[in-house]
Amino acid sequence: MNAAFDRPVTLAAASGIDRAAHHRLDEAWLAAAWSHPSTRVFVVSGGQALIDDTPDGRTELVMTPAFEAPLTETHRYFLGTDEDGVSYFALQKDTLPGRMDQSARPAGLREAGLLLSPRDAGLMVHAVALENWQRLHRFCSRCGERTVIAAAGHIRRCQACGAEHYPRTDPAVIMLVTDDRDRALLGRQVHWPEGRFSTLAGFVEPGESIEQSVAREVFEEAGVVVGEVEYLASQPWPFPSSLMLGFTARATSSEITVDGEEIEEARWFSREDLAAAFASGEVLPPYGISIAARLIEHWYGEPLPKPGRAV
Repeated sequence: MNAAFDRPVTLAAASGIDRAAHHRLDEAWLAAAWSHPSTRVFVVSGGQALIDDTPDGRTELVMTPAFEAPLTETHRYFLGTDEDGVSYFALQKDTLPGRMDQSARPAGLREAGLLLSPRDAGLMVHAVALENWQRLHRFCSRCGERTVIAAAGHIRRCQACGAEHYPRTDPAVIMLVTDDRDRALLGRQVHWPEGRFSTLAGFVEPGESIEQSVAREVFEEAGVVVGEVEYLASQPWPFPSSLMLGFTARATSSEITVDGEEIEEARWFSREDLAAAFASGEVLPPYGISIAARLIEHWYGEPLPKPGRAV
């Protein structure tokens, strides 16, 4: 692996948080943790949380002691503990609370993920993923009755039929394809702005291995056949519930035929081609929060320019 891929993938860096899943069903422990003065709490709403810039130039999640947190009857999610024994909870609310000093601002993961520390980013991605799942899975898929929250936000139980439901994660593959000339295959989705190119990606289908999914998606979207597939890294992507599995893949054919439904345009780029396209503004790089940027950097050999900024 080259130096361009040495730093952790955004939203996937080690956070220093132990999720402590063995405490999720221990109501006495959870109650004690909630009432402890060191416990920290933040609110998540619609995929957003409050963030604030500190005087020393950092950006942090706005967290409060539990006794200052807004009231909620059930939507309280235990996220884990750190090495100092501090417990962290997220509260799901319909709106974010206001701030007396007006310095904090609401932010989603696409903004906050690039600004927050690994600890805060890890806490926020966990909370946003739980909130998305909780909002979309309030009823039992077996009998249709309303479910209730259990395991500190990590299970929903149906009291009518006894079924238990767990947070959903949809595996998706994302891949940087290269050919025998070491050119990279990049595509532009139909709803993206002109010039925005990135790696190909798609969801894993039932009964399919991730390697088979890489080959199928590349062929479906660009008409290119791939052979060797190598896993590189993963990234949680709760928009609303995906896990991105990053790969490199070697093409055994080079003719491109886009599907026209998901991919409007796809092209082979040499490093020189891509550098020139970045410099002229013909090609816009993917946003830095996505693992796509890191996959391209792994091949490109250096960090990509910031979106909207020429090299």
